[in-house]
Amino acid sequence: MRFDLIVAFVDPSITAKVVKTAKKAGATGDVIIQGKGTGIEETNFMGLSIQDKTDIILFVVEEHHTNKIIKSVSEDCHLEVPGNGILIELKINRVAGLSKQIKKIRDNLRTEQL
Repeated sequence: MRFDLIVAFVDPSITAKVVKTAKKAGATGDVIIQGKGTGIEETNFMGLSIQDKTDIILFVVEEHHTNKIIKSVSEDCHLEVPGNGILIELKINRVAGLSKQIKKIRDNLRTEQL
C-alpha cells in the first residue's frame, strides 16, 4: 500500500467539519495541532501583531483516497473562501504503526468501487 499525508491548515471553527468530511471520504484517523498563522496582510492592533488561530490537521491516507478527500473537504468546507483554510498533499515513502488503519483500509477495499 502507498500512503499520502494530507495537511489541512484551517480556521478552528471548521475543524470538526473538516475531520467529519475527510473521514466520510475515506480518512481513517487524524491528528489536530493548534497553531497561529498570518495571512498575506498582517493585522495590527495598537502596534501589536495579531496572529489568527489555525488548526493543523494531519491525515495519513491510502493514496487512492487522497483526491476524493481533498475534493470533498475543499467543496464541503468552502476552502476557496479566504481565511477558511488550505490543503496540501505530501507523498510518504515509508510508514510504521498503522496496523489498525491498514486492517480497516483492507476491509473497505473489499466493498469499495475504485
